[in-house]
Amino acid sequence: MEQANLEIDLDRIVRERAGKKAKWIPRWATRWLANFIHQDFINEFLRRGHVGVDFCEKGVEYLGVHLTVEGLENVPFEGRPLTFVSNHPLGAIDGVTLGGIIGRQSKGRVKYLVNDLLMNLKGLAPLCIPINKLGAQARNFPQQVDGAFHSENHIIMFPAGLCSRLIDGQVHDIPWRKAFIQKSVQTQRDIVPVHFIGQNSPRFYRVARWCQRLGLKVNLAMALLPDEMYRSCGNHYIVRFGQPIPYTTFDHSKTPNEWALWVEDQVYKL
Repeated sequence: MEQANLEIDLDRIVRERAGKKAKWIPRWATRWLANFIHQDFINEFLRRGHVGVDFCEKGVEYLGVHLTVEGLENVPFEGRPLTFVSNHPLGAIDGVTLGGIIGRQSKGRVKYLVNDLLMNLKGLAPLCIPINKLGAQARNFPQQVDGAFHSENHIIMFPAGLCSRLIDGQVHDIPWRKAFIQKSVQTQRDIVPVHFIGQNSPRFYRVARWCQRLGLKVNLAMALLPDEMYRSCGNHYIVRFGQPIPYTTFDHSKTPNEWALWVEDQVYKL
């Protein structure tokens, strides 16, 4: 694959998503954004051409991130496909890290459900099932999800759907959604709780809080995530894997929403 196809071009991405409104977006604005997200730093890594699990592992290495991983002995990676569900404190490194760990342990049998913007990272795209956060889903999205859950791949999900927020003075996910419960029961997948311990800068949580207070539909905090990733270079994080929870646990004694919140609680107890 040519290097030009591997790199991200923020100006092109913004204009493609803006459609007819693109003509109103000044070039200086997209140049500023490219600098803000550290486009050159990201492209320097993308030009190396890593793909799939290798992309995840080398990405963590490129950022100089140090990891302590606990509980891998709890997980039967070679058995039936599993659903891995994690809190989402960082919004970028946590996902890449889990892809590297789970992908290496399972010899590449892994898929993410991720924000569709990440499909612009060509090296990561083969592991991704894109979720459109800004517009209409592709018509075949339900079929893609069903296909993934019926496959032999392990699935990685962040059921909150958003990066963690500062709630009552603690970095915590917003309430988890129920889809991972329903799909895992339907396809007889046990669920592995994962606790990723880390946090973003105070600035990130301030922006997220003001977006909520002002009722903004645009998630401005998401635009900060590339810079948060850059700021995290050299940081240390802890990843804890819990015991798989049998899919038969999720009976009719609770609703799927209640079971989702129950699993969320198990994650934070790890």
